[in-house]
Amino acid sequence: MLELNEVLVIAMLLSFIALIFTGIPVAWVLAGVSVGFSFIAIYGFENFGWDTYFLTDMRIFSVIVQRIWGQMSNWILVSLPMFIFMGLMLERSGITEKLMANFIQLFGRFRGGLALGVVLIGILLAASTGIVGASVVLLALLSMPIMLEQKYNKGFASGVVASAGTLGILIPPSIMLIIMADQMSVSVGNLFMGALIPGLMLGAFYIIYIMGAATFFKTLAPAPTDLPPVTARLVFDTLLAVLPPLLLIFAVLGSIFMGIATPTEASGVGAFGATLLAALNGKLSFAVLRDVGMKTTITTAFIFGIFVGATMFAVVMRQLGGDEFISQALQGLPFGPSGIVLTILFIAFLAGFFLDWLEISLIMLPLVSPVVVLLGFDQIWFIVLFAVVLQTSFLTPPVGFSLFYLKGVAPPGVTIIDIYKGVIPFVLLQMLAVICVFMYPQLVLWLPDRLL
Repeated sequence: MLELNEVLVIAMLLSFIALIFTGIPVAWVLAGVSVGFSFIAIYGFENFGWDTYFLTDMRIFSVIVQRIWGQMSNWILVSLPMFIFMGLMLERSGITEKLMANFIQLFGRFRGGLALGVVLIGILLAASTGIVGASVVLLALLSMPIMLEQKYNKGFASGVVASAGTLGILIPPSIMLIIMADQMSVSVGNLFMGALIPGLMLGAFYIIYIMGAATFFKTLAPAPTDLPPVTARLVFDTLLAVLPPLLLIFAVLGSIFMGIATPTEASGVGAFGATLLAALNGKLSFAVLRDVGMKTTITTAFIFGIFVGATMFAVVMRQLGGDEFISQALQGLPFGPSGIVLTILFIAFLAGFFLDWLEISLIMLPLVSPVVVLLGFDQIWFIVLFAVVLQTSFLTPPVGFSLFYLKGVAPPGVTIIDIYKGVIPFVLLQMLAVICVFMYPQLVLWLPDRLL
């Protein structure tokens, strides 16, 4: 028999899920459900003597305000707008166009070489921006017309672009990892170090698949015949084009990993570095600076709007005893510790079909992570494992955001069905990465242990 507070917890979760499908913005759904159940619990206690965990008067709202103030004044979260600015400015700096032009000439002569170049640029963008939407759109605009002109399969080209652009959510500096570190009160630097090897491993999986598929299925990615021969000058120009983003990556991640700067300080270095690169390439102007600033503000406001709603939701959920209820429910499953972790990951994977990574990170992760720690697992390992699972939410229909970013800028003739078909192998590769990280925790823990 469920306790009354447990009924309220379940009703609160179901109300949130139901209202998501109405199209109401997520931030408003989270805040509205929180306020609604606050009044329900207060009224029920005062008038019917409900025995709940709940603060039984209006004090709950002062607690909510205090928690929101704590989130908004968090020093770690100052890095969010700086990293967003860095990614958007790097997008406008012209570096990616130079990389694409050189990679096409260097790798494009091989079967599947254009797709290989896209993934390599995606890895560089991931390690220097962390903005998935910007990466997917930029890669699509630069590479999709060329790949289709070279008779690449539409689905194959679409899957390559969508998956390569999505690497930015896992490879540091990642906005998702910053938010997860804040929510779970762990070191951002440790989380960055833990996610680096799994992120690069996933990129390697993409490369192996692309080369294998292009070799055995020759119609997927035919080799062009009209490219000039490789020269020492071409190799030098390609290395020269790769150097600026590599220096920016070293300045940001290197300063964090070596303990020279905090993530917040490193984000300022990255923002300045991206602006400097745009100026050196002749792409910096007041109009560009204004546009990047406006987009940074809008994106940051969107994220923090959900932060406010999720903070309210978490406070009310905890006051109703939601933490204890979910902990007991998970530990009561008829599986061992590993089975419970796999169940949590499976639920997160299913949630990714309908929810964005931000809502899952802010609502689900804080509820389940303490249970995993109680079971004896390392918290950094679990957070990175959870992040790898959440990366699939960008590629899984019907609401995979990378799919819609791509569809919005894809050349005419590329349908949403082509995109859906093209991402299936890459979703399977992501699941392979989840299995590897689950089976071999040292993929996550080796680098933090080594550097610390």
